[in-house]
Parts: sequence; C-alpha cells; structure tokens
Amino acid sequence: MSVFEAWGYARIVTPVFEHAEVLERGLGAGGRASALRFVEPGTGEVVALRPDITPQIARVVATRLADVEGPIRLCYEGAVTRLAGEAGQREILQAGIELVDAPAPSGDAEVLAIAVAALAATGLPETRLDVGHVAPVRYVLDAAPDEATRTALATALAKKDRAALKLNAKALPESIAPLAVALGSLWGPADATLLRARVLPWPAAVASAIEQLGAALTGLAELLGSATPPISIDLGDVRGFDYYTGVRFAGYATGAADAVLRGGRYDELIARYGRSARATGFAIDLEQVAQAQRAVGVTAPAQAPGIAVHGTDAARLARELRARGLRAVTAETLPTGRWLRGAGFDAALLVDAQELVRADDSRMPQSTDPDAVVRAVRGPGA
Repeated sequence: MSVFEAWGYARIVTPVFEHAEVLERGLGAGGRASALRFVEPGTGEVVALRPDITPQIARVVATRLADVEGPIRLCYEGAVTRLAGEAGQREILQAGIELVDAPAPSGDAEVLAIAVAALAATGLPETRLDVGHVAPVRYVLDAAPDEATRTALATALAKKDRAALKLNAKALPESIAPLAVALGSLWGPADATLLRARVLPWPAAVASAIEQLGAALTGLAELLGSATPPISIDLGDVRGFDYYTGVRFAGYATGAADAVLRGGRYDELIARYGRSARATGFAIDLEQVAQAQRAVGVTAPAQAPGIAVHGTDAARLARELRARGLRAVTAETLPTGRWLRGAGFDAALLVDAQELVRADDSRMPQSTDPDAVVRAVRGPGA
C-alpha cells in the first residue's frame, strides 16, 4: 500500500457485501457464478459477498465521484469471497489499484510501472511481468464459425498446442487461419515478440492495438528508467480476453504456483454504472505472495521489540516506551518467560525490582529510565 500511495493513489474502503444486482452488474459470467449470495435478514433483499473489488470501485467512481475529473487514482486492500466448486468457498486477500480516465498508452504504462514496483516491494528475488493485448486473440476467436470451434481454439491457445491450433484453424476463414496458428508462438522477450507480431497481416484495428502495446512498454521504460526489468509478451494468452478491452498483464514469482498479480484495461465496466470512463488496474493475491516468500525464504518484516511493564507507574512507563517505538503493555500480574514467549513479547520490566526479565528467562538489573530500557531491549547500537 505504501508503493501505491507513493504513486499518488488514494486508499478507498468498500463494503464486504452489496445488493447482488448492483454488484453483479460489474461482473463477468465467471464472477457472477462465483458470487456467494444470501438474504439480508433486516430487509429481505438478496445481497452478495464481493468476489471482486473492481466493480465496487466502478460504482463509487460513477456515483459518489461523478463530478470528480479524471484521472482518478484509487487503491485498496481487502478480502473477496468466491465459490470454488467442491472446495466450497474461498476467501482471497487482495491489494490493488484502479486508474480511471487515463488514456492508453500512458495510463497502461503507469499501471505497469506500479505493478513492477509492487512486485519489487515483495522482496521476492525472481519476479517477472508478462504483458499482452486482448485484440489478437479476440479477432481470431470472433472468426470461429461456432462455439465448439471457438472453445477448441481457446483451449489450444491456452496450452500453446500448435498441432491443435493447426487442426482447428482449418475451420476459420483462409486469411485468419495462419494468424491463429501464429498466436501459438507469439510469446517471449518483448522486443523480439513485437517484431514478429508486427509483420503479420493483421487488420488495422489489431495492428493499432499491437502498436499501443509497444507504446505502453516504451512509456514503462521512461517511468522506471534503469530500474525497468525484462518484460515478456504473450499475445496468445486467452485469460481475461472476455473482460479486458486492451493491454492485460500478469506478474509471476518463483515459489508461487500461479500468478501473484493480474490486471489490465477494462474500458467498458464503469459505463455499466452510469459513467463513461476508461480504466485500468490490477490486483495482487497476497496469499500467493506470502506462499512465494515462504518458499524462497524471504525474511518476514521486522516487528518492533515488545515489552510488558509491571509495577508502580507502569502505565506511564509503557506510554513513554511506545512513544520511543517499542510495543508496550502493562501487566497486572508478574510476567514470566513462558508468558512472554506465548504473547510475542521480548522482555518484561519489573519496575519495583528494577529488573528486566527476557523471554528466555534470563534476568538483569535495569533502571526505569525509558531510554535505558529501549537500549536494553533493542540491544547494542540502539
């Protein structure tokens, strides 16, 4: 969240559940299917636990912020709840941003830059950003003569199965079939992949979309300078092509089984709530990030030392220790090493005995001067 706010994004808090009809207006078919609904006891109305936060922000932008000029920069953190088949329901912790009324490609470049910065803030040693655009896949799939062919092509693209692509592309118009097959190999380092994509005979709208993607990556490099990491492109990625309207991207990290970050441009969503506005953003799956951090041994964020104060004037001493950056509580009963370990504290100050008891049960004389206590708890160099 500090990264998001450093880029000028204001934090917004949205409700955990809303009227189902309002919430589902901003969800795709998959989102509606995953929404957990129930009847609100007080009103008898059908409400839903949010499976996604973006539609809620779209509603706020279109209503409460209707008179606010764009670009509007908002960030959030919170839990979403989704039905997960036989697994029942799953709560997912997310943090993300939404950039409203910023045009392509500059808005895309900004959001990509923040995605890179957010991945860097995780402390994970190996991360990468995979970027694409929905236009090439949409053009090919829209040419399918029937739903079965469309599904087969999408499945082959998802698996990068060139043999299946060649087989199913036979049902496409003669001018489009080679493009469908080419999509299966249009992935890899950004510059080389864009060069291969640009020489193909795309219609003007798709060619323009590919140029927009290239411009977004140029803008990303300008925003980040020498800190720009290697970027990969996958123009055959089918994930989200029915939701996103332009650039889409995903962030990956060693140690996580799936993407830890997903996002893209969704210019049609906010209009469903009454305001025509372009938008782009992303969400980070915090549990996937934590899983990756554990897998590669990233050190957990350091916590301030904690101390329990027992004895005369304990409340005042605890207050002064908190002001100096320690975690401090008062203890009415005599703290023991066992209690300190269980409660997550490092030491106890026994005021009347002028003694410091550590969580390992060791003891030492200790004055009650707050600065001296801080030095004793923090250790040498404090």
